[in-house]
Amino acid sequence: MKKLVVVCLAAVAFSCGESKKEEKPELNISTQMEEKTAPAEATDSKVAVVSIEGNDQMKFNKDEIRVKAGQTVKLTLTHVGKMDKAVMGHNWALLTQDADMAAVGQAAAAAADNDYIPEDMSDKIIVYTKMLGGGESVTIEFEAPAAGTYTFMCTFPGHYALMNGKFIVE
Repeated sequence: MKKLVVVCLAAVAFSCGESKKEEKPELNISTQMEEKTAPAEATDSKVAVVSIEGNDQMKFNKDEIRVKAGQTVKLTLTHVGKMDKAVMGHNWALLTQDADMAAVGQAAAAAADNDYIPEDMSDKIIVYTKMLGGGESVTIEFEAPAAGTYTFMCTFPGHYALMNGKFIVE
């Protein structure tokens, strides 16, 4: 009976909160992790501004990014976790359409001296960020490739299985 009263009081307390404007609040980590598909936040038609996060659970907060062919893409990767890059490093790499993600991921595991970017697969990687540790952020700019669907991934050893998505160029 006490539990029922507590549940009822909690429901009343939450339902009586003040109403808020229809403003979209700043996203926190938990809401961003739910935001899986996102078009680029365009500042103008020539620049696509994209933000993506990686966490200590080996996940990106987006599994799809959409931009327009020929746009300048300004992509910011933020590692929202706390772990050091030697333990839980993250980067963002955009692969060519014909690249085999597993092959790139396996080759990357042997490329520790090159920030896990395999030199022998450089023809399969269009662009990439540096490797980040918890709390770090980096921004890169590049021109969106031709229309099509591309794969993006983290090249830290073993991460590509969970940390990947589609980069759709319209």
